[in-house]
Amino acid sequence: MSQGRKDKLSEVMPSLGRILRRLAPYLRGHHGVLGGSVLALLAATAMKLLEPWPLKFVIDRVVPSAAGEVAGLAQLAPTTLLALCAVGLVVITALKALFQYLSTVGFAIVGNRVLTKVRSDLFRHLQTLSPGFHSRARAGDLTMRLVSDVGMLKETAVTAMLPLAANVAVLAGMLGVMLWLDWRLALLALSPLPILWLVSLRLTRRIREVSRTQRRREGELAATGAETMAGIRTVQAMGLEDRATEVFGAAGKRDLRAGVKGKRLSAGLERSVDVLTGMGLAIVLWFGSLQVMAGRISPGDLLVFITYLKNTFRPVREYAKYTARLAKAAAAGERVVALLDEEPEVYDAPDAMRAPPLEGRVAFEGVHFGYAPGLPTLKGVWVDVPPRQLVAVTGPSGTGKSTLASLLLRLYDPAKGRICIDGHDLRSLTLASLRANIAFVPQETLILSGTLAENIALGAGREVTREEIERAAMLAGAHDFISAQPQGYDTETAERGVTLSAGQRQRIAIARAALRAAPVLVLDEPTVGLDRTSEAAVARAIFRLAEGRTTFLITHDLNLAARADRILHLEGGTVVEDGDHAALLARGGQYAAMWNEGKDGRHAIAG
Repeated sequence: MSQGRKDKLSEVMPSLGRILRRLAPYLRGHHGVLGGSVLALLAATAMKLLEPWPLKFVIDRVVPSAAGEVAGLAQLAPTTLLALCAVGLVVITALKALFQYLSTVGFAIVGNRVLTKVRSDLFRHLQTLSPGFHSRARAGDLTMRLVSDVGMLKETAVTAMLPLAANVAVLAGMLGVMLWLDWRLALLALSPLPILWLVSLRLTRRIREVSRTQRRREGELAATGAETMAGIRTVQAMGLEDRATEVFGAAGKRDLRAGVKGKRLSAGLERSVDVLTGMGLAIVLWFGSLQVMAGRISPGDLLVFITYLKNTFRPVREYAKYTARLAKAAAAGERVVALLDEEPEVYDAPDAMRAPPLEGRVAFEGVHFGYAPGLPTLKGVWVDVPPRQLVAVTGPSGTGKSTLASLLLRLYDPAKGRICIDGHDLRSLTLASLRANIAFVPQETLILSGTLAENIALGAGREVTREEIERAAMLAGAHDFISAQPQGYDTETAERGVTLSAGQRQRIAIARAALRAAPVLVLDEPTVGLDRTSEAAVARAIFRLAEGRTTFLITHDLNLAARADRILHLEGGTVVEDGDHAALLARGGQYAAMWNEGKDGRHAIAG
């Protein structure tokens, strides 16, 4: 029997309980405001309970009735009692309004503070999740969870959860008073509640399922729109507008169907509550009137009963009214909590230490890795790179060149083997201290909103002066084009840096790396997609940047690789050739074959 009861309760709002438990730690530090809000809520409940009593006294004492006079008030003149009741009604109503205001504002403050912290922590947590997670997830859906789902929780906490909490408190108080006035009438009045509870359970479960589906559809809709906008140039260039609109429209129709179904179920629940509330009022009116005529209760008592009964059913009516909103909040909360509970694949070991000052000796010792089970990308890589050596990593696409960089940055961990810097296994160092010792120039440069100077300073990981920024820009060959901008270094960048050329964005990335005093430098295809002039400028900046650092230059550009101290040529996920440019040409292997294929000058670089 108890198990069946548990199952039914778990069907009502199981996710809200889990969400509240998961977010409970965020309430620390807000107990004062929360406690005051609860006291204000209880005071408002008390005023709500007192609200019909002045009218009861007027009917029982001022208006002649068969019920006689109210004990303790017989000595008061009718006009005096009427005036006191009128004043009392105003005072009670004013106090109720004041306490409701205080509780609403207090809960809103706590809710907004807590969920703002949740959103901040969620954003930080998303940044700790591995590239593997982000490759599986859709950026638009993650943005929806971060912005819209947390916003739904904030809005629902004030507009749905707080009214329901207030009504539940009122319900408990009114039930007690009704049973005290006349327990038989109270039991008759509440007789429709079991039917109402069963109807609510059945419909609420279906509404919650529909709302969960609708929230997922909304996430898909946001993801589809975000993906299209991110690739708008390709969409327009290929004339894919109609196709993109068709896909987006189909997602919108699925969301529409789920929304209509949810609204239909919610409306059905509300109307069921209205019908059963009417039944309860009819029973009280009939039986209560008989009690008044029999002299067992006064007309004022019957008035209090009817007033209380209407308010007793309000929590259920409000529950029906807000069920869809609460179900959406539950679905949104599930998505937020699911992200918060997502475990990073790469994390600091319990005994991880901060990296000591490093020289930059890098060793790959029997490294195996694959992005998916049974599909290895690297198969037993053994490489030892001494400090301050410039190593070019070459090979056909898909042989694991960029994977080496990802493993060195510890975006992933090897399946077998280990990677060491100065003899320290990367997994023995904290992620923050490891990455602080590696400067990275990616293939696609991230440009954030802000000035050009602010974008360059992103690479430092510390406060830097304007002079340091300008020196880094000069090293990267970026100073001249930055100085030519309307406001120079204070020029605001457009979204994703679309007003900058690919070569200019790449030199911004090199300037960032120059600001980071890191002994290891990783460059992932830094010249891909550049015109010949930009290639030459970026190449000159690369070799200036590499001076005095252990450098891994991942590139398809063999003319660029030829200038390295050492070349690692990968085939089939392993290093098949290792040596300088002249040695590999003399060997006549795969590297030499690739070099001979490119002798037509397509890779030519000035200087």
